[in-house]
Amino acid sequence: MKPRHIPNALCILRMLLVAPLVLLLLEGQYQWVLLLFFTAGMTDGLDGFLAKRYDWRSRLGGVLDPLADKLLLVASFVTLGYVGLAPVWLLVAVVARDVVIIAGATAYRFLVEEFEANPTRVSKANSALQLLYVLSAVADAAYAVPGRPVVEVIGYAVLATTVVSGVDYTVTWGQRAWTARRAG
Repeated sequence: MKPRHIPNALCILRMLLVAPLVLLLLEGQYQWVLLLFFTAGMTDGLDGFLAKRYDWRSRLGGVLDPLADKLLLVASFVTLGYVGLAPVWLLVAVVARDVVIIAGATAYRFLVEEFEANPTRVSKANSALQLLYVLSAVADAAYAVPGRPVVEVIGYAVLATTVVSGVDYTVTWGQRAWTARRAG
């Protein structure tokens, strides 16, 4: 393997961690879940660093990186909901937002034009809060830290940024589609 392929390999490794993570969540092995999340976070940081530092960016990497992140977070939320560590309303909000964004991006791509996905600040904040929620919920289940009230507050912050970023994407890309269709 050539060094420039390392970031993509790290993204694939992160995707491969999803199945064991889900199984460990289902089995209540929360300490191991935290270790896998730490590993996934390290691979995410390392692939981003290598891609930027050595200009090992690729179109494939531009797809694999957000896909790996989404797979990890959505699988975690669905499983946390299943085992009772995340409320159903939060699970529905997180998954519904992603479905709306994916459907909108697909429609835009096929009905309007090709585009480069650029996450907004609120979307990045949403992803960070989702990650914090998963880590907090699992750490609370494993060690009773940071405590259920803190996990719940983070859950409400996730809900708020989920709604705001979903509306933001819908409005922004709806306007772009409208403008592009009228110009074309």
